[in-house]
Amino acid sequence: MSTAPAYVVDDLVARDIDAYLDSHQHKTMLRFITCGSVDDGKSTLIGRLLYDSKMIFEDQLAALESDSRKQGTQGQEIDFALLVDGLAAEREQGITIDVAYRFFNTEKRKFIVADCPGHEQYTRNMVTGASTADLAVILIDARKGVLTQTRRHSYLCHLIGIRNIVLAVNKMDLVGYDQPTFDTIVADYAAFAQSIGIETFTALPISGFKGDNITARSANTPWYDGPTLVEHLETVEVLASVDADKPFRMPVQWVNRPHLDFRGFSGLIATGRVAVGDRVRVLPSGKTSAVTRIVTLDGDLQQAVAGQSVTLCFADEIDCSRGDVIAAAEQPPEAADQFEATLVWLDDAALRVGRGYWLKLGTQTVSATVQQPKYVVNVNTLEQLAAKTLDLNAIGVAELTTDRAIVFEPYADNRTLGGFILIDKLTNATVAAGMLHFSLRRAQNVHWQAVDVGREAHAALKEQKPAVLWFTGLSGSGKSTIANLVEKRLHALGRHTFLLDGDNVRHGLNKDLGFTEADRIENIRRVGEVAKLMTDAGLIVLTAFISPFRAEREMVRAMLPAGEFVEVFVDTPFAEAERRDVKGLYKKARAGLLKNFTGIDSPYERPEAPEVRIDTTVTTPEQAAEQIVDLLLRRA
Repeated sequence: MSTAPAYVVDDLVARDIDAYLDSHQHKTMLRFITCGSVDDGKSTLIGRLLYDSKMIFEDQLAALESDSRKQGTQGQEIDFALLVDGLAAEREQGITIDVAYRFFNTEKRKFIVADCPGHEQYTRNMVTGASTADLAVILIDARKGVLTQTRRHSYLCHLIGIRNIVLAVNKMDLVGYDQPTFDTIVADYAAFAQSIGIETFTALPISGFKGDNITARSANTPWYDGPTLVEHLETVEVLASVDADKPFRMPVQWVNRPHLDFRGFSGLIATGRVAVGDRVRVLPSGKTSAVTRIVTLDGDLQQAVAGQSVTLCFADEIDCSRGDVIAAAEQPPEAADQFEATLVWLDDAALRVGRGYWLKLGTQTVSATVQQPKYVVNVNTLEQLAAKTLDLNAIGVAELTTDRAIVFEPYADNRTLGGFILIDKLTNATVAAGMLHFSLRRAQNVHWQAVDVGREAHAALKEQKPAVLWFTGLSGSGKSTIANLVEKRLHALGRHTFLLDGDNVRHGLNKDLGFTEADRIENIRRVGEVAKLMTDAGLIVLTAFISPFRAEREMVRAMLPAGEFVEVFVDTPFAEAERRDVKGLYKKARAGLLKNFTGIDSPYERPEAPEVRIDTTVTTPEQAAEQIVDLLLRRA
């Protein structure tokens, strides 16, 4: 019997390893989520998948067995949920709070699974996990059937664009593997799924704890002849293959300029494919060129497809920067600034209609305002209910406006260019996830009309620099008194001015607005727009409004050229303002006759860095007016 030389054996082993690594590298990747109601067994199912796919090291297994005895919920048996529930609070409560991502693979495919929380309070985390998923496993406790969170998560998955739905009826071991129980749950879910537009789904009877129908067929369910969960996951179509057949789109993340002889545009290809020589269009500018190189870390490519990160080089020196979108020249997406969208509200604080939020779509970031919702959806009945705002976990449809045109496609066609988030400008918290439906027709029909006599000409004729003196402070602080004195002094000096007073404006322009938070925001937005038009006419505008919210004051500041907005904080202690009570408003508010009164049942957010601060306890109105006029003249 002959024995092969050692070097031959080593060579065979090396080739086997290379072959394995090569096959592993070219496996497709499926991203999926598990979701459903609290304690339906999501974490246990993922733990079982990791365990059965041999993705647990021996030391992890030993730690799992030890933790199961100390913190587990399965007696002396392994609690697979502990593999995923990493936060101390999760282990203590036996629930999932944050999204936990885990990786595993089989012979046929690689997987990234997101374990999403089931508690209603953490719906925002579930939306995060679903945003990149190809498939959703909706778990249902066989003992409880279809619950509100089952409906909410199913609705959100469908809304977000997940078309592959697996209905996993879990804990079948606790109902004796009873087929009628399974059939009843599937029928209930099918009726709901059809009502929200889910055309097909795959139903499986499983036990994450016992392992039934996870990786192998279970003898406990002889009446079930469908695939196991893993078999289904290995064969379902992934999103990347679908995206590759769509028109080419690549949001620009970075302009790559390592030296003078190289300039490229880097990003992740969202949809389609691109090849050297292809004509492309850069949006929103509309400039066109041809691709000369496709550069990657592993060398140049002749062609790249959706899901690949590349750097594109052009034949022409055209303007292209972060936030632009490179697209197929003959099939470009739209650009618009007004849209209808579905919003999933994720913040404890309700939507403030008319307030400016940051809108982030792909690599584009713009300022956006949301109008009063057209309706919100009741996920149980699917009724479309009237609403003035959106509260935590609400799902609603509303119109929104951005401060400049953004490149987009409907979310149903392109997740990357149709899905966005809203960010609070003050806290930087993500407050909503949204899906664009379409642009509003007026977004294409309304254009800015160029005029020959501009703001510089108006200002030159008046021999002054336009400005907005924005007086803010509590009711009774003395804003109107000081603003009136300032205007009198400026008028005496020959300056062209106009005073917008809070009470006066509400007799005409804003007489349709009340004093709710949303109405206050709209009140200031309108005043800001009017003030901007007046500065375009070359005027010095004085405004005397409580304007209690920083975000709206900053919104007006952003409307104007740098240096033209002067925030004057008329700083009067609350007790002193109430003592004055010139109009008797504090007394009415204390008696409950005046709702949403600033300082009583509505907040006032003090300016953090005003250009002028007037302490009315030590400064007279006349002194304050002189101080403000002197500042304005120095800035002119």
